[in-house]
Amino acid sequence: MFYDLLKSRRSIRKFQDREVEKEKADTILKSALLAPSSRARRPWEFIAVTDRDLLKKLSGCREHGSQFLAGAPLGIVVIADFEVCDVWIEDASIASIIIQLSAQSLDLSSCWIQVRERFHSGGGKAEDYIKEVLKIPPKYRVECMVAIGYPAEEKRAYDDNELLYGKIHINKFGES
Repeated sequence: MFYDLLKSRRSIRKFQDREVEKEKADTILKSALLAPSSRARRPWEFIAVTDRDLLKKLSGCREHGSQFLAGAPLGIVVIADFEVCDVWIEDASIASIIIQLSAQSLDLSSCWIQVRERFHSGGGKAEDYIKEVLKIPPKYRVECMVAIGYPAEEKRAYDDNELLYGKIHINKFGES
């Protein structure tokens, strides 16, 4: 059930030293291509990275919060052509969660690495660093990267009793 998939999906930052099978990576990427987008413009594109040296370079895109990518066997960089659609951020974000949920459904784990509006330890933008490393043309923006692999850490599923039910409003704000 989809609800159980959502409850079990947790951000995993430690991965086994085990490749993600090509069939699973292909399924994740095909799932991303099925992501909905505003007016079906599909401004997103995806760069699947399996090269260990590139993953290590990419892991240094931010001062904090990206280093674990070096230990992932697969990283997917989510980019978008901002000239195609004014809501490219939303479209790229939707595609990114589709990537994470697809990975989860295949018994893999993942973690989102925010790139847009984040900074490289050298003082520049994390996005510019990634664009240089991966030779991404100027017309694209980098939303995020998703680290994917077999988990080397366990986190318990979310419990229904821990949900923030006070954030649900019925008919009007403040009514539950």
